Amino acid sequence: MDSNIEHFHLPTYHEIPTVGLYLEQTVKYINEYLRPLGCIEITSSMVSNYIKKGYAPRPVKKQYDAALIAHLLFISVAKQVLSMENVVKLLDCQKQHYSVEEAYDYFCREFERVLRKVFDLSATAKEIAPDAPIEIRMLRSVVIAVSHIIYLSHCFNEIDFRNTEEETHK
Repeated sequence: MDSNIEHFHLPTYHEIPTVGLYLEQTVKYINEYLRPLGCIEITSSMVSNYIKKGYAPRPVKKQYDAALIAHLLFISVAKQVLSMENVVKLLDCQKQHYSVEEAYDYFCREFERVLRKVFDLSATAKEIAPDAPIEIRMLRSVVIAVSHIIYLSHCFNEIDFRNTEEETHK
């Protein structure tokens, strides 16, 4: 369907810049990675509100480090299917059991794998053991739901494109 999804990749924790980025740079960085999804975007106002409301930690000296950028990438995706209250609960739950790096990298792998599966691009989603921790099962549910929303958005865009093409040729 969409070759952008086939090559979609979120930066792993170690791929996120270690030097602090300012707000506009952070927003641009995040949106560059989310652009292939076609329906998820973050703005400076959104970031400021997340910080003001305590959904994300404050930047140090107005600079956003790797942990904060990873946090914002997760929020950008998860808020598509969860209330902000539940996004925060899931983040807090993850923090109790995993380091930021472990939780974020697992999210990236899981999201990319499930997204490709939903788009039927030959990736397979690993089975989750029935006794897997609730944090793992919850995260899987979030990435499945977001992947389906992204897939539907791409389908609607394709239909709109076809309709526009048909109108043009009439």
